[in-house]
Amino acid sequence: MTMSELQLKNALDTLKATGVRITPQRHAILEYLINSMTHPTADEIYKSLEGKFPNMSVATVYNNLRVFREAGLVKELTYGDAASRFDFVTNDHYHMICESCGKITDFHYPALKEVEQFASHVTGYKVNSHRLEVYGTCPDCLEQKNKQVL
Repeated sequence: MTMSELQLKNALDTLKATGVRITPQRHAILEYLINSMTHPTADEIYKSLEGKFPNMSVATVYNNLRVFREAGLVKELTYGDAASRFDFVTNDHYHMICESCGKITDFHYPALKEVEQFASHVTGYKVNSHRLEVYGTCPDCLEQKNKQVL
């Protein structure tokens, strides 16, 4: 069993344990999120799956994403006025965001756990979570920009 198959099985088990019925659309949306590395929007998920499920609406995708979020399987990433993006929750990771095209790339940096401990110690807060975003220009956009300069 591959890692993504195991993640899908565990996610489906989590949903079943909370009484959520597993429909073909739910299964497909979850599988898409697990296999996607692009942090897709609901519209992107819909467009990718509409051929397989012609009767599925964008509202169906949003409703399922809400169910997944409430079950703790998906994080909703909001950035100002842009459409929310969705990230399957695998482990703590951070996001590098391209300011040109909006692409989001995951990266891991374990030392940031210490930030939570330090923040709690200094402020007296009980830390529930944190979110780190780093902004820049992705390699594809840099290459595009360099071609325009030449």
